[in-house]
Amino acid sequence: MAVNDSYNSDDEIWILKLYVAGQSPKSVTAFKNLKKICEEHLEGKYKIKIIDLLENPQLGKGDQILAIPTLIRQLPEPVKKIIGDLSNTERVLVGLDLQPEKRGTR
Repeated sequence: MAVNDSYNSDDEIWILKLYVAGQSPKSVTAFKNLKKICEEHLEGKYKIKIIDLLENPQLGKGDQILAIPTLIRQLPEPVKKIIGDLSNTERVLVGLDLQPEKRGTR
């Protein structure tokens, strides 16, 4: 049986990787913002993996990390990448395909 026995088979688990550089202010802010967004929009159907590139710089090569913090949506596919501290909630929701992009609002 899967690790998360409490989930139904039709529930989709989101795998999110957040690349950070130690406990920098931007890294801490990105994690707090991501946690808040996940709790509000994914309701326990997510896993966040924190990858600290100061401790394991080689781990950034596979996902071609050029800036930090960077969020990678590994699952569900397709893979999505968002760079920054994730403070623009609407942009993050659109980037993760949790909310459609609003058109003509400018």
